[in-house]
Amino acid sequence: MSRDGPARHRVVIVGGGFGGLPATRLLARKAVDVTLVDRRNHHLFQPLLYQVATGMLPAGQIAPPLRHVVRKHDNVRVELAEVTGFDLDQRIVHAMVLEHEERHYPYDSLIVAAGVGQSYFGHDQFALYAPGMKTIDDALELRRRIFGAFEMAEMADDPDEKRLFLTFAIVGAGPTGVELAGQIRDLAARSLRREFRTFDPSSARVIVLDGGKEPLATFGDRLAAKAAKELEHLGAELRMGARVVGVDAFGVDLLDGAGTASRLDARTVIWAAGVEASPLATALAKASGATTDHAGRIEVLPDLTLRGHPEVFAVGDMASVNNLPGVAEVAMQGGLHAANTILRRLKGEPALPFKYRDLGSAAAIGRFRAIVSVRRLRLSGFPGWVVWAFVHLGFLTGFGNRLTTLLKWTRSFVGRGRPEREFSVRHTGGDLSLPEAVISLVEPNPLPAYPGLADPIGASADASGATGTAATGAAGVSGATGTTGAGGAAGPTGATGTGGGTGAGSGGATGATGATGAGGASGATAPGAAGDRATQNGG
Repeated sequence: MSRDGPARHRVVIVGGGFGGLPATRLLARKAVDVTLVDRRNHHLFQPLLYQVATGMLPAGQIAPPLRHVVRKHDNVRVELAEVTGFDLDQRIVHAMVLEHEERHYPYDSLIVAAGVGQSYFGHDQFALYAPGMKTIDDALELRRRIFGAFEMAEMADDPDEKRLFLTFAIVGAGPTGVELAGQIRDLAARSLRREFRTFDPSSARVIVLDGGKEPLATFGDRLAAKAAKELEHLGAELRMGARVVGVDAFGVDLLDGAGTASRLDARTVIWAAGVEASPLATALAKASGATTDHAGRIEVLPDLTLRGHPEVFAVGDMASVNNLPGVAEVAMQGGLHAANTILRRLKGEPALPFKYRDLGSAAAIGRFRAIVSVRRLRLSGFPGWVVWAFVHLGFLTGFGNRLTTLLKWTRSFVGRGRPEREFSVRHTGGDLSLPEAVISLVEPNPLPAYPGLADPIGASADASGATGTAATGAAGVSGATGTTGAGGAAGPTGATGTGGGTGAGSGGATGATGATGAGGASGATAPGAAGDRATQNGG
């Protein structure tokens, strides 16, 4: 960065997502010095993550490197670091590089656009069996589970076990849940046809669960009804008014509006039900004295600044202003507003309040089917899909990504191709949007990717001897005649893994009714403490 003459205005931007990147690109063309800090090296286009999970797009297609995006601007510095705190009085941002090296970034203006994470409504134990989809590694983990389920079904001799692997439960009927349901059904009915010998892939069940009355409720009754019709046409099942109160290795426990409990057996559960603000929103609130709402979002002034700190902006999903929805357009416009406000102040002009321009909403239901709501315009079917396609292509970063995405879509939508289907049977990425207490249990594990602990979150270490329906071990090693964990008892002779033998220990297969490992209670049902109830899962 040039430092000739008087010191230039220093802007630190936290987060290279939909809020931070537009602000960076705008300020990159001005006489200011910009430092962009992000714990990831890429900008992620989250609306298309589900297409990575279902084998349509490669991860790099929707995740261009931040350095590449700003490579032509010498006044922009990109730092790969995780922000840990703020000193607003001294105007310093504290961060860690690779969890061991401290970095400190002084600023004259600060834009915090840290986004949101997955919310399990206070039931973090669900995350072990029902991953969400917020990062690239989340999408790759879901790809592993989705395609892995078909592989396990091929090898299962028991028809009931085969049906279990071919049942996919998606919690949440918002855009993410609906789009994912449509793609899994399209994958099963079209792309995987004639690839398996012991079952018909089109027999796979996809069940969408939600506590609300209709899918995509924010689009209005008419479009919501069309979305439900399209999902049913694809073969997906809708269970509205069903609240998830328990999730384990073999399915979900449900409670309907009348208080009637039921059970859905499924080996693959995907969480698409809710979000919560980044922990940086709470850290910023504590540093500034601001308040947060029920979702952890920080309250900001009409111009997106913090009370008493006009040089600090909070934008995007982590900020609460005028009850605006947590969508990409709000973050993008908020980031641009913050950047323009900084430039106005440098010119001696007053700040203006943030005004959001609603560009509408769109969700793809399946192949050539989408619904679109833009002000008074309502579209569905193929016309809606055309608008959806142009909108998403337009928001992608880089002409090359737009062109190659269009080519990939042509192969998948016009043809049947799903070229991005590779997955590892053991590896789980390190950037999963899971609670910290769950990450250590999930990574790494072989398919079906969860240990099946009875109470993985906060389980007592001296609970050894308890047995359940799925054997585990802290470092489980299995053999042909049983299952043992580190220091655990061996399983009964001849115990074999369900569906061809899968397990949780890093060493191999566990039995369907095996024994526990080192001091660890095992079992498949993990709804949490007695009386656990999740709030409405209206994605």
